[in-house]
Order: sequence, then C-alpha cells, then structure tokens
Amino acid sequence: MAAVPMFALAPALPEIVLAASALLLVLIGALRGERAAGLIEALTFVALLVAGFLVVTQGGERLETFGGSFVVDAFARFAKVMTLVGSAAALLMSGDFLRRAGINRFEYPILILLATVGMMMMISAGDLIALYLGLELQSLALYVVAAIDRDNARSSEAGLKYFVLGALSSGMLLYGASLIYGFTGTVSFAGIAQALQGEGHAGAIFGLVFIAAGLAFKISAVPFHMWTPDVYEGAPTPVAAFFAAAPKMAAMALLVRVFITAFPGIVDQWRQIIVFVAIASMALGSFAAIGQRNIKRLMAYSSIGHMGYALVGLAAGTAEGVQSVLVYMAIYLVMTLGTFAFILSMRREEGPVEGIDDLAGLARTQPYAAYGLTILFFSLAGIPPLAGFLAKWYVFAAAVEAKLYTLAVIGVLASVIGAYYYIRVVKIMHFDDPAGAAFTPMSAGQKVVFALASIVILILMLPGAPAPLNGAALAAARSLF
Repeated sequence: MAAVPMFALAPALPEIVLAASALLLVLIGALRGERAAGLIEALTFVALLVAGFLVVTQGGERLETFGGSFVVDAFARFAKVMTLVGSAAALLMSGDFLRRAGINRFEYPILILLATVGMMMMISAGDLIALYLGLELQSLALYVVAAIDRDNARSSEAGLKYFVLGALSSGMLLYGASLIYGFTGTVSFAGIAQALQGEGHAGAIFGLVFIAAGLAFKISAVPFHMWTPDVYEGAPTPVAAFFAAAPKMAAMALLVRVFITAFPGIVDQWRQIIVFVAIASMALGSFAAIGQRNIKRLMAYSSIGHMGYALVGLAAGTAEGVQSVLVYMAIYLVMTLGTFAFILSMRREEGPVEGIDDLAGLARTQPYAAYGLTILFFSLAGIPPLAGFLAKWYVFAAAVEAKLYTLAVIGVLASVIGAYYYIRVVKIMHFDDPAGAAFTPMSAGQKVVFALASIVILILMLPGAPAPLNGAALAAARSLF
C-alpha cells in the first residue's frame, strides 16, 4: 500500500495531536506513577487547548482524508470546538474533587483525552466504518472512566451497567450498519444517500431503525435512557459532569450528520422515529425528575429531557432545524457545565453531599453561589429572557416552520411541567432554613467554570448577543445540505 503524504492527513491534525499526546502521557504515567497525576492533568488540558486552536484555524472549506472516511466541514468544526470546551471544562473542575476523594489517578485525564479523540472521529465520520471506530474508541474509554473509583461498589456497578448496555447498543448499531451496507452496497454516507433515491427502501429503513437505536443510547434518549440515572448517581461526580457535557455534544452531532447526509431522501420515514424519541424523552425528563431527591439523578433526567428538545430541531429536517440543534446543544453545554461545577463543590467537612435538601438556605450561607445557580436553573427551565429560553425558542420555531405543530405544542407543555422541579430547587435555596454548615469553598477550577457559565447565560440575554452563535450555527448547518 502506498504511503499517505503527511499533508494529506492535515484535516485530521487535531486528532493526531491528541492521540500522540495520549501516548506520551501514558509513558510519563508509567515512568513516574501516581506522582505524575497533577502534571498529566495539566498537560492534558494544554493538549485540548492546542487541538481547539488547530480546529479553529483549519479554514472554512470542506476537507477530506482517508478516502472520504474523515470529513472536516463547518459543521464538524463547530461541534468539535464545543466538544473540546466540554472536555477541557470537565477536566478543569475535576482535579480538586478527585484529590480529596483519593482517586486522583493519572489514567483519568488520559482516558478523557482518548474519549475526546473518539468523539472528534465521530463528528467527522464520512462513512459507517469511521462512525463505528469513533464510537467504540469513545465508548471503551468511557466504560473505564465510569468505574474509575474501583473501591466503591456504586461506581463499579455504574461502570458495569454502562458497559453491558453500551455493548448491546454498539451491537445494534453494527447490525443496522451491516443491513444498510447489504441493501445499498456502500458504507459512505454520500453513496448511501445516492442509493436511496426513489422508492422501495424497506430493508435500509429497517437498518436505519437499528442505527437510530444505537445512537439514541449514546445521547441517553428514551427508550435507551435506562443507564443514565444510575451511572450519573453511582459514578464519581466529575465523571457524571463529563458524561453530561462532551459525549452528549459529539453523539448529537453524529446523529445529525448521519440522518441529514446519509438519508436525505427518506426524511419522512426517519422523521417518525425522531418525533417519537423526542416526545418520549421530553415527557420522561419532565415527569421522572419531579420526585428526585438526589441532585445528580435530577441532572440525569434533566439531560434526557434536554436531548428530547434538541431532537425537535432535527425532526424538522431543514438547515434551520440543524442550526437550532447546534444552538441548543451549545447553550445546554454551558448550562450543564456551570451546574456541575457547583455540584462538585457541594462538600462539608464530613465529605461530599448530593441531596437536594442540602441546598436549603444556600442564599443565606453562600449568596453569590446561590444567585449563580439560580440563573443556571432558570435557564435550564427555559424561563425568558435567559439563554435556555432562546435555545427552546429556536427548536420549537424550526418545528413550527416544518409544520410539526403537535410536536412543538407537546414540547412547550413538557417544558412548562419540567420547569417545576428546577423552580423547586430554587425555592429550597432561597426560602428554606439552612440544613447545615456552609459548603467548603470552591476550587479555582470550579469557580472559573461556574462564573463563566453564569456570565455567558446572562450575556446571551443582551440584544444582538446571540448573533455570532446563530451565524456560526447556520454556517455549520448549511455545510450539510
């Protein structure tokens, strides 16, 4: 086989840098042991920043390598930047928690790095093989991350559940991919789109159902959500923070790319799948979270609901619909990272706490933290004029434009019901008597992420502030059509 010239690999340079960094860091860890944990964490953060810089400076044109299996376009760049932001922020705010918990192993940042390589591969996938490779690289790293606290039974259980169900979903996705290959004779997304022009594609649609099931697991959409509350609650909080941010962004980007670029001729067929999953996810996210007493389980059901809202935009099947998904996911990422930055700081002298009732009287003991968290929770609830409201407005507007009126109405009703459990937490913070001593001070990383997230949510309220985000998302969406 002829050698591939180096410049031909330029589109994949950010991924190559991350993969090479991971190999180097493994060597450092193997030589220095646990003493290298802090150094490896810092170097991982630098590697993520370098990769982000390389993604941003790749230019605006569409690039391909590995025979069209790896595609870099405006859509990929947008999603990759968001994913790298999610990974870097999760890493920045995790260190202090892991050190206090005694699980500050040097493998953790490296696994985050490897998972991020997989996510970026998923986002740039141009065919079914690249899709599967990226998905498995991400998943294998995440299985280990979920069970990183191996001395804790809950963490081990979370890792095992995620592994078993993840393996099942990967098998379903692989079966769906093989069916599509069998009925179309190609694995490339462009080739599949060409083969499915016209009528009579029952076999390929059957394969598409299996692929949708595999990807729905990765974004924890109903009915493949069952792992999410248990893993969020059982895994260490930094792991839950990471799971809620970057992997969600990457999986949603992959879902959008697959449906829009590989199946543009059968929109009416796959729209039915997306509409069902969106309605089920919004409904479950709204109702199941009401009775929760653990803040991490609450955030798990919240993330399920938010994936449902994002899918409303995809159901439209238009460039404006994809734009609304990207805007929604970007705002969701900021809100989630900010909220988890605070959850990571919920610690008293006796150790970390996770109960919602532990937030009682926070406005009196830590007023600034309470006000920041109030902003984030109101935004998650979609209360105007905060950023969360804008995000929901865009996806519902895209659905209405595509004449999906019933879906938009159900989405609005689910949002109203879901607002209850966010407002309940705000009520506990501001109106209940303090439940105990104030939490220990936030670490520097947690403060940075929490403050930046709260400020970004407030800035997006200002007239004209969302315009750059909307413009970048629209350019990204149009690159798929």
